[in-house]
Amino acid sequence: MTKSDRCMEPLVDSADGQRQSVRLVLASGSPRRKQLLEGLGIRPEVVPGTLDENTELRDPSRVVEFLSLEKARAVAADLPADKHPCVVLGADTIVVLGERILGKPESRKDAYDMLMTLSGKQHQVYTGVSLVASSGVSESLVCVSNVYFRTLQPQEVQYYVTTDEPMDKAGAYALQGIAAAFVEKVEGCYTNIIGLPVPDTISLLRRHGVRVLGMP
Repeated sequence: MTKSDRCMEPLVDSADGQRQSVRLVLASGSPRRKQLLEGLGIRPEVVPGTLDENTELRDPSRVVEFLSLEKARAVAADLPADKHPCVVLGADTIVVLGERILGKPESRKDAYDMLMTLSGKQHQVYTGVSLVASSGVSESLVCVSNVYFRTLQPQEVQYYVTTDEPMDKAGAYALQGIAAAFVEKVEGCYTNIIGLPVPDTISLLRRHGVRVLGMP
């Protein structure tokens, strides 16, 4: 575990105006994760980390757990010194089809190929969420959801790729965006597929002193 006692002054909780006893730093530049946290009455400080996401791990659960924890640790280690307690939240999401892990597409052609591969099939979305506290404590969780794509037509996939929506998304699609039209059914946590399993994250944050929805 990485110990960091270097965080800035706690924020005012946006839901009820009370001061949070623990500061939350989001180690991700994802606007979707930030929006999900803000919907819970939290105003996280966003500090995206730089991390080489290549890993020799092949088990999807281990991949997302490892990467989410490393992202949180990297940001926690670089935060400016302050006496106030804080927690750093890291997350990582991947799409898995069979034994193949689909990350973010490297080009529009790559995005097109990924989506056509997912067409008419069931796949899994894994998200790892890790928290590193200034006390030195760390905790991780993994959430898995099943997604069923209808059979896609090449022309509609080509259209979707030109919108650039898939370019920074694992598996080359955004469930909360245009690609909702591709999905027949979801099993499991919906927000997990967006990039942050909200129910599990609420429990994780509260265990470490962060106020969520106006209460610890």
